[in-house]
Amino acid sequence: MDDPRLTPARPDLAAQHLKGKIKAARFVAGDEFEIVDALAPLRERPSTEATLLTQALKGERVTIYDRNGEGFAWGQLKADGYVGWLPDRALGKPAATPTHRIIAIRTLAFPGPSIKLPPLETLTMGATITVTREDGPFAVTREGWYLPRQHLGNIGRHEADFVTVAEHFVGTPYLWGGKSSLGIDCSGLVQLSLNAAGSACPRDSDMQQNALGTALAAAESKKLRRGDLIFWKGHVAIVRDAETIVHANAYHMATVIENTGEAIARIKAAGSEVTAVKRFN
Repeated sequence: MDDPRLTPARPDLAAQHLKGKIKAARFVAGDEFEIVDALAPLRERPSTEATLLTQALKGERVTIYDRNGEGFAWGQLKADGYVGWLPDRALGKPAATPTHRIIAIRTLAFPGPSIKLPPLETLTMGATITVTREDGPFAVTREGWYLPRQHLGNIGRHEADFVTVAEHFVGTPYLWGGKSSLGIDCSGLVQLSLNAAGSACPRDSDMQQNALGTALAAAESKKLRRGDLIFWKGHVAIVRDAETIVHANAYHMATVIENTGEAIARIKAAGSEVTAVKRFN
């Protein structure tokens, strides 16, 4: 059975490419848009009160299949395939190919070449923008925003170590469905960190457990290495070294560095055993 989180299909409407594979009242081709807001919530229903499933970052592409006329659009994110409802205001027609990516955990966009000016927007790691020119220490975007050049990387630039990226988020508030330094969840931290290092990554922890790395045998999992991933049902943590992990979690309501043995014992006491340890090489 196709995962509904990754399948653009409802009883009343589905993506054209699914015709003949599933049942739906009608099929539509969909239109490509880009996320123009700094951060756009993708929800399970067209309501600001609906559960936040994930967030789309500025510059992301999305295929929209339905707009309800009440401020929401239903579609599928191109990068990780997640399906849900986005605010209409966050969408714009793709106008230019992104040239740069935000590599700081967040940065400020100024209206001119001075850090003394009131910022216009806050952009977070992973957002993509189109730079049209440089002005001293600033990069100027197609919107006319001035961004500090040291907070940007060329679109093809990748970080050497995804664990180091994750460590930058220590102290970030926990947010279910969050994917930025303003609020993040466990699988969002893994996805954002791996993406920064140039690796594709599914959105949710169960998807990550199924898709990433190679499972370690019980004996091997006792010798953890930096970059290993530890999975529980509904949770994932990143191994920093033989003794510690970094993870976003609701117990601390933050991204923290924690002793691995203590975390495993605490989570076990709450009713959840480790389900897998995965290694990338």
